[in-house]
Amino acid sequence: MTYVDGFVLAVPKDKIDAYKALAQLAGEVWMEHGALSYVECTGDDVPYGELTSFPRAVQAKDDEVVIFSWITYESREQRDKINEKVMADTRIEKQMSEMPFDGKRMIYGGFNLLLQM
Repeated sequence: MTYVDGFVLAVPKDKIDAYKALAQLAGEVWMEHGALSYVECTGDDVPYGELTSFPRAVQAKDDEVVIFSWITYESREQRDKINEKVMADTRIEKQMSEMPFDGKRMIYGGFNLLLQM
């Protein structure tokens, strides 16, 4: 069954180009190691909600844009194997130490596919 890793984070607007370069590299690495898809989106219509919202969830500041992304895999088992290879990949290792965003405010998790149309 398809498995999905999902992410929400905030990136400073002046670091979007650096984030895009990181995302491009990360996508290539994940796909090389077996991910089915790799998607990165920038927030366009994500208002700051009164109680909950994407910006509120990641404590986005006025000078930041919300990123919503996901990676799909054949299964949870495949995801675990792929992520192990990705984390050992030296191309990712360097990038992880120079992330253009505050990783402490990133939300992420793994999900089983419920419905796809």
